[in-house]
Amino acid sequence: MNHKYTFLLCSCLLWVGVAVAGNPDRQGEAGANQLLINPWARSAGLHSMNTSNVSGAEAMYLNVAGLSRIKKMQINLSHTRYIAEINMNALSFGQRVGKGGAFGISLVSMDLGEFFSTTEDVPGGTGATFSPSYFNMGLSYSHLFVNKVSVGVTFKFVNESISNVGARAMALDAGVQYVTGENDNFKFGISLRNVGSKMRYSGEGLSKPRPSPGQTFEYPVTYYERSAEYELPSQLNIGFSHDWLIGKTSRISLIGNFTSNAFSRDQVGGGLEFTLGQNFALRAAYKAELGASVGSAEATLDNGLTGGFSASLPMKKGSDTRLALDYSYRSTAVFQGIHSLGLRLDL
Repeated sequence: MNHKYTFLLCSCLLWVGVAVAGNPDRQGEAGANQLLINPWARSAGLHSMNTSNVSGAEAMYLNVAGLSRIKKMQINLSHTRYIAEINMNALSFGQRVGKGGAFGISLVSMDLGEFFSTTEDVPGGTGATFSPSYFNMGLSYSHLFVNKVSVGVTFKFVNESISNVGARAMALDAGVQYVTGENDNFKFGISLRNVGSKMRYSGEGLSKPRPSPGQTFEYPVTYYERSAEYELPSQLNIGFSHDWLIGKTSRISLIGNFTSNAFSRDQVGGGLEFTLGQNFALRAAYKAELGASVGSAEATLDNGLTGGFSASLPMKKGSDTRLALDYSYRSTAVFQGIHSLGLRLDL
């Protein structure tokens, strides 16, 4: 894959991103916004702005092109304590296949807790409870070419449901990363996320029994209401990073990113990451929402300060198998911030 085709792919992603991009006037028109919550502690410590250098199985969330930068196999487990006692759990698996290729699977679920069931006839509650289910699954493939260009694509299934009503959609993510510089210290990345079909709620929960409209016979008739369609929260990410090497194995990375959201304000930000060999990493970042100050009524929660760290140890001396602990904290203007904790196994 030469530079001509790399440029062509980047241009296509940019044009598609412009086509789906919107403005703040469309804010609130999309659904399935859980797709914009990063469940992975390592990249969440940089506020999901490492589009250019995210790697491994967690890259399937932000830029799937980074999936092919794993060595052999990687397994990630993560738990996120979101606001209002909402929990997110995620599992991802990445495996190298062939020469330069990598295949991955990601599973993400959100637990919103239990709610009391109410009806028009019993507004005070029927005594029953229900638990909403938010779930998405992704199947990904990424390929790393010899000239240090990687590309990838993810096919994603999205589901939102309760016991008697549900909505489903299929979505597509695509991304590209490019590495250059004398010591591979400059990286550039583009990713397009959550482009797919519209969602519409359907099921027995939208049915209502009504008396027969006829006057000759009396028999029950069930009417089904049609809910409105809504779109997925598409977004385009453009990022870069530059590494300053410290010795042979440590580095400091400067990261910048611009996010164009189709159904909310655009975002821009930057961050720093310091790595001490393969054993420790410390990171911090800040993201701003264009046209809305942090903590204002117009701003979303996906802005402000964030930070995190990673600690990685070999399973045994001289082995390439490593077990890592990742942690991140994202500050929020309301509630008490967002905590993410993850385990990562590199084989």
